[in-house]
Amino acid sequence: MIISRTPLRISFVGGGSDIASYYRSSPGAVVSTAINKYIYIMVEKQFDGRIIVQYSKMEIVKRASDIQNNLVREAMKMTGIKGGIHVTSISDVPAEGTGMGSSSAYVVGLLNAFYAYQGKAVSARELARQACAIEIELLKKPIGKQDQYIAAFGGFQYMQFHPDHTVSIDPIRCNAKTKKRLESHFMLFYTGLTRSADAILARQGKNVETQAETQNTLGSMVGFARSMREDLNNNDLATFGELLDVNWQLKKTLENTITTPQIDGWYALAKKQGAAGGKVLGAGGGGFLLLYVEPQYHLRIQKALHNLIPLDFGFEPKGTRIVYEG
Repeated sequence: MIISRTPLRISFVGGGSDIASYYRSSPGAVVSTAINKYIYIMVEKQFDGRIIVQYSKMEIVKRASDIQNNLVREAMKMTGIKGGIHVTSISDVPAEGTGMGSSSAYVVGLLNAFYAYQGKAVSARELARQACAIEIELLKKPIGKQDQYIAAFGGFQYMQFHPDHTVSIDPIRCNAKTKKRLESHFMLFYTGLTRSADAILARQGKNVETQAETQNTLGSMVGFARSMREDLNNNDLATFGELLDVNWQLKKTLENTITTPQIDGWYALAKKQGAAGGKVLGAGGGGFLLLYVEPQYHLRIQKALHNLIPLDFGFEPKGTRIVYEG
């Protein structure tokens, strides 16, 4: 049996600039971190040659081409596994529509586990590249590249996306004390709302291609990523909450379903109770609401948002790993 563990992620600023419709003409940039919430992939030999895939449902087939789960199907093809395998997945948080990059973490974890099952070691960069190839090139998902790379590399990263489709990974170099201060300020709430990230991102990508204003907005968000990186590398958190806030205000203008009146109400209430800034994770429209709050205001914000589910988290320094092999 092989078990891979792949971290989910939180992206702070610059999200959307990792989509090809933007970075083909102007480099994109995001600040993002892996967190200590994971997707686990278990792979073991199936003695009778069948393929069994367990996720939100169970599939039992004889050929990889018959698998309905397109991520598993394409990952098996890419890694050269034909059959005789049992694949199971478990996620620490709801796996769909929550804005933590779960789909890409799932693919990266699959690839890592499938290669390990065959006794092969593949670099983080190659796992990320192949995950992008599956999701973006083969399955034509209208998504960006940050999720695959943060899942593969882990850590707290400044990532750049270049017109030639390459990705640069530059670790944020703040000290351990600064990271602890950051962690102590974050509050994360599950809204209970789910949405189709692909649909939102497809419309956003079309807006980038047809509206100069959307292109300019993303350019401003890339600037925020550069500013946040510089501040963090200098261990300066004075403007962190403000950058989150202005980035969120701009992001909401990229596509009209990124937020909802309900989300706006929760965010306004949190700001009124002391939050310096925040955002909805991922494409928007639902999932998790991240807030940056001085610790003395945490209790009153938790009371104000009592109908949402809080989730504690910390930074994760490592990317996808094989945690069991036997």
